Amino acid sequence: MRSHLLLLLSTSFALHAADWPEFRGPAAQGHSDATNLPLTWSPTSHIAWKAPVAGIGWSSPVVIGDRIFLTSALPVGGVEDPKADRSLHALALDATTGNPVWDVELFTATAPKAHRKNSHASPTAIYEDGKLYVHFGHLGTACLDALTGKTLWSTQEFAYSPVHGNGSSPVLFEDLLIFNADAETEPKVIALDKATGKQRWIFARQSGAKNKFSFCTPILIDVNGQKQLITPGSGVVNSLNPKDGTEIWHCDYDQGYSIVPRPIYAHGMIYLSTGYNKPIVLAVKVDGKGDVTATHLAWTIEKAAPHNPSMAVIGDELYFVADNGILTCADAKTGTVHYSERCTGPISASLLAADGKLYLQDEKGLGVVVKPGKTFSILAKNDLGERSLASYAVIGSDLLIRTEGNLYRVKK
Repeated sequence: MRSHLLLLLSTSFALHAADWPEFRGPAAQGHSDATNLPLTWSPTSHIAWKAPVAGIGWSSPVVIGDRIFLTSALPVGGVEDPKADRSLHALALDATTGNPVWDVELFTATAPKAHRKNSHASPTAIYEDGKLYVHFGHLGTACLDALTGKTLWSTQEFAYSPVHGNGSSPVLFEDLLIFNADAETEPKVIALDKATGKQRWIFARQSGAKNKFSFCTPILIDVNGQKQLITPGSGVVNSLNPKDGTEIWHCDYDQGYSIVPRPIYAHGMIYLSTGYNKPIVLAVKVDGKGDVTATHLAWTIEKAAPHNPSMAVIGDELYFVADNGILTCADAKTGTVHYSERCTGPISASLLAADGKLYLQDEKGLGVVVKPGKTFSILAKNDLGERSLASYAVIGSDLLIRTEGNLYRVKK
């Protein structure tokens, strides 16, 4: 009977088109094909359920079938204290009820320092073929059976000296698990064998940036049948062959550091932001070889560029929001700005493009829904009143919103 039940569970646990298997969704660009999503909500309306999440973590939800996966950093000893050592957990929730399914401790950390807009569990997990891969940056990486939470492998062999904690989420390519490790010194990109956690290749990032640390999540793209791993770091964005980590091209941007926004790909170009101290939005054509700094930089926008939120392209328009809440819409092909308007309060979460709308979630818990187009138009403002730095996930026709202490399933 038990084996029959497990077979039924594993069969229903297959990856579906509507799932949200990694940071920024199935295409890793903040898009969802879902329809009939909610337009309005509040703490007391349009809430399917509200589930408490222990500890502190700004990883975004991952959704597979009837399961939701998160990571969190709980205080060792159980009493919340910013100075407490941390117990690093992966957890699964029932998508229908929000009830816990399993909760697994993977690592402990000795009270490392993290930026006020970071946590010890900021990278988002990634799912594939019944396995959940969780990453805590310099603190460790693990692979779990997504159904049971059983740890299949874990490693802390790739520790490095961070600044402000960790942030880069991993990606999967064929038999590899790949992540950025942009440390205080010797920044690199690391690929592990996804079946064992053993190192397969390392790319040593080279740039002229004085500050080497960054927190960006790479993205895989296809260019004329060739896969490229686009991986921004301090002072440079590299395109790598994901099979072996060899460089295809790179584009320099001088002293930009602490890169956070995940790049996006459209119209034959990568769109990224160059980080601190003054971010600049770049559009880089992806068909080059070697150093393309002087040849493949299509255009730049210096005003209201994001330090933290990732961007979105809808049709021919590029949307990005500065950390102060100024939303910009620009022509994705030329960089011509259509508008740049105040939209939210301070914001770190990435944009979501879904159901013919653009969704933003600011740091105080205000969700703003915008009508896409060349003219600025706010459709709704929805305040949960709880601090929020994580990005949206989509489940069916509902939204998942993670706040400082809870996970909300928001329905129409």
